[in-house]
Amino acid sequence: MTVTRESQGRLNVFAKEPRIEILSKESSGNKGSWLFTLTGVILVVGLIAYSLTIK
Repeated sequence: MTVTRESQGRLNVFAKEPRIEILSKESSGNKGSWLFTLTGVILVVGLIAYSLTIK
């Protein structure tokens, strides 16, 4: 942590921020994420169709 002293004697403490990681497009395109997204879409469409048939 970085500590600085102001002119009136107060201390300011600044946390060290982590390095920024740049993610590549390959990391988000695996089969697991596509399967999870497809399952979610099917579930939402199914719930909408079910709610329309109840009315």
